[in-house]
Amino acid sequence: MSLQGKKLILGITGGIAAYKMNYLVRELIKAGAEVKVILTKSAEDFVSPLTFSTLSKNKVYTGFYDDNKTWNNHVELALWADLILIAPCTANTLAKISYGLCDNFLMAVYMSAKCPVVIAPAMDLDMYVHPTVTRNLQTVESFGHQIIPAEYGELASGLVGQGRLAEPETIFKFIQNQFDSEQNFAGKKFLITAGPTYENIDPVRFIGNHSSGKMGFDLAKEAARRGAEVILISGPSSQKVEDKKITLHKVTSAQEMFDEVFKYYDNIDVAIMSAAVADYTPKVKATEKIKKNENELTIQLVKNRDILRTMGEKKTHQFLVGFALETQNEEENAKGKLVKKNLDMIVLNSLRDEGAGFANATNKIKIFTPAEEQSFSLKSKEEVAQDILNFVAQKL
Repeated sequence: MSLQGKKLILGITGGIAAYKMNYLVRELIKAGAEVKVILTKSAEDFVSPLTFSTLSKNKVYTGFYDDNKTWNNHVELALWADLILIAPCTANTLAKISYGLCDNFLMAVYMSAKCPVVIAPAMDLDMYVHPTVTRNLQTVESFGHQIIPAEYGELASGLVGQGRLAEPETIFKFIQNQFDSEQNFAGKKFLITAGPTYENIDPVRFIGNHSSGKMGFDLAKEAARRGAEVILISGPSSQKVEDKKITLHKVTSAQEMFDEVFKYYDNIDVAIMSAAVADYTPKVKATEKIKKNENELTIQLVKNRDILRTMGEKKTHQFLVGFALETQNEEENAKGKLVKKNLDMIVLNSLRDEGAGFANATNKIKIFTPAEEQSFSLKSKEEVAQDILNFVAQKL
């Protein structure tokens, strides 16, 4: 399998096996991956930043500041990555991961990451079987991280036993399998809507809502990461798209979103309608700014066309997912919407749940289908996107 377009961070810590990472970086680049290398201070005693910058064709990070005093943004770098690999991972770094000790640039990037993390430990045999190392390996596995076990062989100390870093070929195949197992939407076409719509009152004012679009953009990013081709239709939003498998179409009003959705709806496999579309629009839209002449201003509103209901009526083969943002009778309203609009699945979130809804980086959801329901705890919207798409994958 190709790693074309995959973005990897390789964190190298201070062990003699660090030299093996030269070969791994070369193979990752040949497979189409983009690799950014982080060296700890101890790793620089074993390998050269120049070697890795040449092999990766990217700058190598060794601290929070470059020699020219330019600050390296650890959060931005962490969010860039599709996967973080720490190899070799020493007992010292393993303990830092286990206990959350953040005293270098690699740990700051690791603790800011939302992508999968793979750890390949390497140390002498007595260290590898020490109870603290065994416990720390179990701890980081409980975080959901993948471990590439150390191998049996000759060690730098001259002893023979388990503790040797897995060979670059083994690590490369592990990474390939990691991405391959996540490509459960390869060949599928998704249509996702995001953000608010703005309904103009006049050239200056509009009716809108507080949706940031983040939930829809995170869904698009996660679907693309799993191999889907994504059409993302978004109302006004500051969110950005980087993945080439996502085609972004920007709209403003509910009518524009309606028109754009039905350009593509017939040819997609999954539609996830997370946009907060305005239910009403002004009957008359003034062509000039309305002046403040009277104590009161009356604006007559008319219903917008119901995009989701129309999609349900026209549905043939598509798996259709709706969203319900409620403030009262939440479950009853969501289940009613599921049936009335002929949906396969609906995602409920309530503004009464702290941290959920608009303008938050987190969300708390319940998922309903005609036959089942499932509740989830408060999570980041990136993690919520994973939960939603895991559910969709099961149904497909």
